[in-house]
This record gives sequence, C-alpha cells and structure tokens, in this order.
Amino acid sequence: MSGKRSLTNIHINTLIDESSIDELEHRLTPKFDPAVKPLLPMAKVNTHRVSKMWNALEQEPRADLLDGWTAKNIESFDGNIENCIGSVKVPLGVAGPLRVNGLFAQGDYVVPLATSEAALVASYHRGACVISASGGCSAMLLYQALNRSPAFVFRSLADAGKFVAWAMQEFEKFQELASTTTSHGKLVDAGTTLEGNHVYFNFEFTTGDASGQNMVTIATQVICDYIRDQCPVEILELYVEGNLSGDKKASSQAYSSVRGKKVCAEVNISRELLEKFLHVTPEQMVDYWRVSALGGVLSGTLGVQGHFANGLAALYIATGQDAACVAESAMGVTRFEINAEGGLYAAVTLPSVMVGTVGGGTSLPSQRNCLELMGLHGSGNSSALAEVCAGLLLGGELSIIAALASGDFTKAHKKLAR
Repeated sequence: MSGKRSLTNIHINTLIDESSIDELEHRLTPKFDPAVKPLLPMAKVNTHRVSKMWNALEQEPRADLLDGWTAKNIESFDGNIENCIGSVKVPLGVAGPLRVNGLFAQGDYVVPLATSEAALVASYHRGACVISASGGCSAMLLYQALNRSPAFVFRSLADAGKFVAWAMQEFEKFQELASTTTSHGKLVDAGTTLEGNHVYFNFEFTTGDASGQNMVTIATQVICDYIRDQCPVEILELYVEGNLSGDKKASSQAYSSVRGKKVCAEVNISRELLEKFLHVTPEQMVDYWRVSALGGVLSGTLGVQGHFANGLAALYIATGQDAACVAESAMGVTRFEINAEGGLYAAVTLPSVMVGTVGGGTSLPSQRNCLELMGLHGSGNSSALAEVCAGLLLGGELSIIAALASGDFTKAHKKLAR
C-alpha cells in the first residue's frame, strides 16, 4: 500500500493565497460576451476552402503550416480531415533493417518511425539490430477480427430475452446484409451480453487489408436498420455502438480475445550478441524483467510490457494508421527467459494490433511512401505489417530493458535528449 499528502488541498490553498475567492469564482463563471463565432465547418479539402479557413484565422503561422509541399498536395487530404488548414511536420527516422521470419512478413524491413521523443528511434534501432544479428525474429499472426457492438434497450428483461432468441436465428441474414456494404469485410461471429433490459451484440468482422473501423460501422448500421424494421419485440432505443467493443480503449475483453490482429514474435539471442549490442548479460535481462513484471502486476496494467506504445505510436503516425488505436493496440505481454544454450529467449504477444495497408490515412502521400519503404503498401500486406509491428516492439523491449538493467537508461536520455 502507498500513501501521500493531499496534493489537491495544497494546490487549492496555493490558489487562495495568490487570489481572492471572488477572483477565483469570476474566472470559473460562464461568460457569454462577446459571443463565440464558430468557424465555418468544411468537410471538403481543396485550395479554395483552405484559403477561406485561413481568412478566419490569424495569418502569422500560415507559411509554416501551409508550406509549398502541403499546398501542392492539399487535395490528397480530402476524405481524411475536416476544417483543413495545412499540415504539421513530425521528424521521421528509421530503425533496422529488422529481419522478420513470419508467416506473412519475410525479409529485412527498414522501419519508419515518426516522433519528437529523443532516444526512441535509437532504442528501437539497436533492438532491431540485435534481432537481425541473431537471424531475425519468428513472428506469427494468430487471429484477426474487428468488432462493433450495438446496444438495444427494451421494456423488460423478458423482452430482451425474446429479442436475443429471435436475433440468433437471423445471423445468416445479418451476414448477407453486411456483405452488401463491403467486398473486403465479412461478418464471422456474433455474441450477446444481457444487462437487465439492455442487450449488447458483439459483431466480429474480418476486414481484409483495411484497419476497418469505418467498414464495420457501416455494416453494423445496415444490420441495425434491419433489426429495427423486422424485430418482433418493441425496441425502445437502438445505438450502433454501445461502448462494449473496446474501440480506442484498453479493455480486458480485447486483451483476452482479439481486436484487430493478434500477433506474437520471439527471438533467441546468444550471450555474446547481448553483450556486444546491449552491454548486458542474459541474467541481468531476466532479473530486471522479473522485477518489472511484478511492478506491472502491482500497478494493475493490462498485460506486462515496457513501452509498446512508444514504437506503435511512432509507426502509426509514419504509416497513416489511426493513432488513437494505440490505446488498445499497446496491450500485451513481454517474457524473457534463459534458454538452453545460456542465451536469452525473448517473446512478445499483442492481442489487439490495429493496422491496415489500404484505406484511411495509408493513402496520404508521406504515409504511403513510408509503407512503400517497407514494401507493405496496398492489398495483401496488412498481415505482414502486423508481424513487423510485433518484431519492432520485441526490439524495443530488448533495448529498454537492457538500458534499465545495465543502468544506462538515464545516461542515454541525457546524451540524446539534451
């Protein structure tokens, strides 16, 4: 158990010392004068509309946010953003080459990482290098499915039960309806959760090479429209998403099953290579991993790992993935053991990697180029990208745990971040 002073009370007392109660109350009071004039909403992206948006803003940062490259490519942003005024520039680095021996990813991958955090690319790079020097990691896509969970409200538990009994007989019809909305996705399963007079469906879809959030939403809406029209039980309310899917949230449901792509990677690293690349022994790695695993358990994290979110966020931004999906994608487990040869066995398992190689932001010019740098843009490549993600994160775990185990963690950040 841990205890601490009430920081909230200290903060409030400090505010009172610096200002009067009346002044603090005035600052928190709603203010209606002058009225806020909303910006004119604009969904389409083209030169004319971007200029109109800038006319409503202060012009000073325009040259940097709407630079020559952005102005030239502005119409390629259409369908990816609203109220567009330009683009931001995030530094882009590369790690690797990372050798992956996967069911789908086969080869040496230079991995693009977009970040402003010093030491991040360096850490993933040295992890990728030790993996490649060990012959590469083995990676396996285990399963893939994406869910959407509509919710229904009835007058009573009895009505909710009648609805479930009817709906389960309609599954093939639901599949047929979903297939009319996409040629890439398919409804493969459906589960139900009853909570009083509420019913939550959990529709599971395959989504081809797209990440698929919009795909499954549109398919689910068509099914819900059919249910509203045909259900023999009166539905009081219907919502296309009842917040059971785990969309953009870390959830025990996604952790124990799958959301997106479930993938695993492993590598065996000799004692000599560990000492050469990471300056640690296998024993140091396992000892620190054991302590950090217990720390993760004591803090209640979903899974136990060092920093999956770092590599995923940088790769997602670089390759046009939905960056918010790092919330569910960065769950998982890292495991280290001494292997039979006295080296290190290392493995990562990620149950919810949300990636695609078509659709969404993957078609934007820079993001498309990053995927092409890996040879993974377009149809037929999303499974390989998921396996590369696992290999990348395995490298990141090796590097950060080595830095912490050897005492180099602070030293590296002082050197690279200052």
